[in-house]
Amino acid sequence: MLQAMRRFTKSWISSAFLGVLTLSFVVWGVADVFRGSSSTTTLVSVGSTPVDQAAFKRDYDNYLRLEGARLGHAISAQEAQREKLGEKLLQQSIDRTALDNVVSSLHLTASDATVTARIQAVPEFAGLTGTFDRQTFLEVISRMNYSEQGFIEAERSDASREQLLYAVEGGYALPLGYGQALFAYYTEQRAAQYVIVNAKSLTPIAPPADAALEAFVKQNAARYSTPEYRDVTYAELTPQDVMGSMSVSEEQIKTAYDNNKDQYVILEKRHLEQMAFQSEADAKAVRAKIDAGTDFDALATARGLKASDIDIGDLSPADLTDSRSAAFSLPEGGVSQPLKTNFGWVLLHVVKITPGKTTSFEQAHDQLKQALLQQLAEAKLDDVSNAYTDASSGGLSLVKAAAKVGMHVINVPAMDENGLAPDGSKAGVPDDPEFRKLVARADVGEEGDPVLAKSGNLYVILVNGITPPKLKPLAAVRADALASWTAVQRALLLKQRAQELTAQANRDKSLDVVAKTAGSAVQSSPALARNTSDATFSPDLIAALFDAMPGQAVYGPLGKGDGYVVARLTGIAHRLPPPNDLNFIEAMRELSGVAASDITDLFDQTARNRQGVHYSSSYQKLLNDVTGGEGS
Repeated sequence: MLQAMRRFTKSWISSAFLGVLTLSFVVWGVADVFRGSSSTTTLVSVGSTPVDQAAFKRDYDNYLRLEGARLGHAISAQEAQREKLGEKLLQQSIDRTALDNVVSSLHLTASDATVTARIQAVPEFAGLTGTFDRQTFLEVISRMNYSEQGFIEAERSDASREQLLYAVEGGYALPLGYGQALFAYYTEQRAAQYVIVNAKSLTPIAPPADAALEAFVKQNAARYSTPEYRDVTYAELTPQDVMGSMSVSEEQIKTAYDNNKDQYVILEKRHLEQMAFQSEADAKAVRAKIDAGTDFDALATARGLKASDIDIGDLSPADLTDSRSAAFSLPEGGVSQPLKTNFGWVLLHVVKITPGKTTSFEQAHDQLKQALLQQLAEAKLDDVSNAYTDASSGGLSLVKAAAKVGMHVINVPAMDENGLAPDGSKAGVPDDPEFRKLVARADVGEEGDPVLAKSGNLYVILVNGITPPKLKPLAAVRADALASWTAVQRALLLKQRAQELTAQANRDKSLDVVAKTAGSAVQSSPALARNTSDATFSPDLIAALFDAMPGQAVYGPLGKGDGYVVARLTGIAHRLPPPNDLNFIEAMRELSGVAASDITDLFDQTARNRQGVHYSSSYQKLLNDVTGGEGS
């Protein structure tokens, strides 16, 4: 429940090992033990404690490396600067340093035994035997640019800070009445009488004069204009163009099959659930209830287990090397007898069986051959791309460079963003969205670089000219424009009518006159919740009803279709949950955790304010030296 500890007590070391680093910085903070240093390398001081550039650089570099590994790509200096990672990390460091100062003033510390246990529990420090290995530990922290003593003190700082924040928010619980009030608010139900106001209550809308219709067309020029057309010359080469001259041997095909055998020989998998027990007797007692007809999941719920607690996923025989392999002799829906495992005694439940499947070499032969030819073709196209670049760099035009490397050159006098000609027919360009995007983004008169598209085709694009959009004459769009203009006017009049009828209902304190005027009946709603959304009650109408006072009339659009609803609030009901309701108790825990997190935020902010945060005169230069930025 100590949500704030995720931000203020865990070092970047622990966070990295646990795999919870994120660019959002919601659950991440920089940890370190900042010692005295020369003022020329102090970024900022919190009270009398300096945040040193060298220590900050170590943590900043480690963060970029670890987060880059998690994301699967290196974080460039430009990306880090764009996201202001340096400034964000430094603010986290300031927060933590302020808390460290409070810890120090209260003389809180963690024992050597506590620190040792924490370090030995880090999985990344385990050796081949699966237990803590000192040499592995030293190698890992060395890569992080930590000395052994420095790492130990950082871990001690984390543990000491946890003591402080457990005292601040540990065990915090919101008052029961507060939680019940929130529950009553969110589960509130309302009822209303309502009348539907649709187009039948309106007088016919006379068609507009041509001048008004022309003005409407101009106001909606994007809809009533021709598209932009581009004159394009492009060079193209496809895998099929080069595949005819290539071949693969049977040996290559067989090797590809063997190297990818897991795609062709798929083992049977079983979706399993597992309940663990401290003793065989406990497991047998639950198994006896199953034999008597009680459902496995119901028994798990009765033991206080959630679905996520018992679900161990889709597993193959290779995943279960202990006694639990017995699950593969059970039918779907079956439950095992008590099994002794490294985790104690367990019962396994087979939720679903996914049969295995084997595709023989002969069955996969043609597909593999085609895939290998495709790979060879793509490699050839890559070579052609490089050759084109060389020819173009040597001064040859697109046409001549393409001819030199064997690419086809095509000119299309006019194509729109959908690849269509002015007459609506296909413009004779590749049916490839990526090609159309390349054309749309190209600058007029500039030959593009070769692009190997996801389709496998190689393109070079040159836009010779652009024909801009042109407003179509009224005669060509009259029918569509008239229908659209009429629909707009109808919507405006319907809304106006709904507003007028709502005012009438509030004057009359009744919907009777409204129903008569609208030519519709007064209807009664079902129980309405804050999240109700159906064909009658739109989210806008529900919001208005939940803002209304008893007896007040409001209006809003129909949930589906054209029209409005005038509704008069007739009832409000609140439900208070029983204090022992499990869902309510869980919600109270979560709400208490959020409130406790807010208290910790306030505590940390107060510590910062009382201690004072002082930036050095060289702050920006020192920060830029770390991040590679150029700030002012």
